[in-house]
Amino acid sequence: MTKSPRFMQIKTYLLDKIESKTWPVGRRIPTEAELCEQFSVSRMTVNKAVRDLVNEGLLERTPRLGTFVCQRKAESPLMDIRNIADEIKERGQLHHSEVLSLKSIKAPEDVAMRLGIMLGGDVYKSEIIHFADNTPLQLEVRWVNPNYAPDYLAQDFTDKTPNQYLVDNCPLSAIEHTVEAIMPNEMIAQRLDIPLEQPCLLLHRRTWSGDQLISAALLYHPANRYKLSARTSL
Repeated sequence: MTKSPRFMQIKTYLLDKIESKTWPVGRRIPTEAELCEQFSVSRMTVNKAVRDLVNEGLLERTPRLGTFVCQRKAESPLMDIRNIADEIKERGQLHHSEVLSLKSIKAPEDVAMRLGIMLGGDVYKSEIIHFADNTPLQLEVRWVNPNYAPDYLAQDFTDKTPNQYLVDNCPLSAIEHTVEAIMPNEMIAQRLDIPLEQPCLLLHRRTWSGDQLISAALLYHPANRYKLSARTSL
């Protein structure tokens, strides 16, 4: 420890306090001035240690109030499709889901365009909330072409996610992702248990099996609990 850079010693000290939950989520950490005095270092050194943990999503700066321990954001790959249940379990949390609706509908214009089918054609629709422990992490609104997933409505989506079912039965050949930041309406805010002023990340997803467009989904996430990442080799 004594041979490591001073900012790393401070970062390790802060990280130990956070990971041991000595400082729980929401706890204000010592000010930079207090850390400077404690470690006998410059403000620049302390700032680098704190800034690293802010960038890693473990601390959050609030102007005029201080720096606080925050809940680590869940993270999904933007260029791939992962089963959200597996992602949650890999982070050491418990996944469960609540099925809000599962039914057949006549495709309105926007859904027909998403799935590339005739207006008024039969479409399967599901609305599901996915939880990490007991906290809502994703509201999934999905439309499925029944020609390629005829047993979709017979599934128990509290046991198996729609993603897992579709991957098992319609092997994926291509995906399309579009991401935008939105402000939730009252329904979305209620289902994600967030205030109306809390931004959301909305992931638009379409999936193909072979040359067939199988499903389209809108995946809503609280922006303070979730992030998307991408890595490309050059």
